[in-house]
Amino acid sequence: MNPHDALSEIATLLERERSSRYKSKAFRAAADAIEGLSDEQLRDAASLRRRKGIGDSTFGVIQEALAGEVPVYLVDLRERAGVERSSALRRLLRGDLHSHSDWSDGLTSIDLMVEAARVLGHEYLALTDHSPRLRVANGLSPERLRTQLEVVSGMSGGGFTLLSGIEVDILDGGELDQEPDLLDELDIVVASAHSKLRMERGPMTRRLVRAVSNPRVDVLGHVTGRLVEGARGTRPPSTLDAPAVFAACAANGVAVEINSRPERQDPPDELIQIALDEGCLFSIDSDAHAPGQLSLLDYGAERAERAGVPAERIVTTWPLDRLREWTRR
Repeated sequence: MNPHDALSEIATLLERERSSRYKSKAFRAAADAIEGLSDEQLRDAASLRRRKGIGDSTFGVIQEALAGEVPVYLVDLRERAGVERSSALRRLLRGDLHSHSDWSDGLTSIDLMVEAARVLGHEYLALTDHSPRLRVANGLSPERLRTQLEVVSGMSGGGFTLLSGIEVDILDGGELDQEPDLLDELDIVVASAHSKLRMERGPMTRRLVRAVSNPRVDVLGHVTGRLVEGARGTRPPSTLDAPAVFAACAANGVAVEINSRPERQDPPDELIQIALDEGCLFSIDSDAHAPGQLSLLDYGAERAERAGVPAERIVTTWPLDRLREWTRR
């Protein structure tokens, strides 16, 4: 098979299973290193082995691909991934309103995220890197975000739109961690709590209600902050008055995110039901930090379908014109 395709697919599958970021970055670096090389250059093993970005594992994959074989590493990854999860709802999703690039804590450049979204058939993708207070995630200062907006503006076309956005941190009192005027310039604002997740029920409820009552917020991200599996370990959900929070979401037209990352599964099933009963809109998002994670929408769609969430109440099933009308509310 084509060596570049083999390296890229391995990176994508490693990202999808949330493997070590160093592994996936190594395979992407190798794919970049051989991009544009002729068949003759690829078969010059001694020269290829000295090329920056090519290590033992990636060199082996290239050699197997050149020999006309599917590399063993790729075969193993494909077997672990299994068949793609499917649901009727997944086929109705048009886009994704929560993703990250290497401008904050994502693994790759914006253009690779856009390329992957196009391959998946997305009509739109919102780039929502983190806000300033989340320093551990290299959150964007107002100045860096303004610079990013210039980059984003040139990445749409051919039936695809890259939406400008942010995952803005919800501060302790419910304020948003970015300049209000700058938030007004963005297409999508996802508001999420990342700190003091063990706050008492009353203050946490008031914190989230105040955030979703801000007219600049479009989506309430990973509502409880829980972790149920994965390398980061587990974390219990925040304690909150779910009916009160979701009633505020419904009153303000804010969508409740169904976060598709398997380690989050947030909100829990019982909270999805409460949000349904309160009349909320929903947004099925990948929260992707690498191109291969954009396909995690499979998991979110499967959960939403199982919970009985109607497609018409999921904003990411809407065409772009309707989505923009909603964000202008």
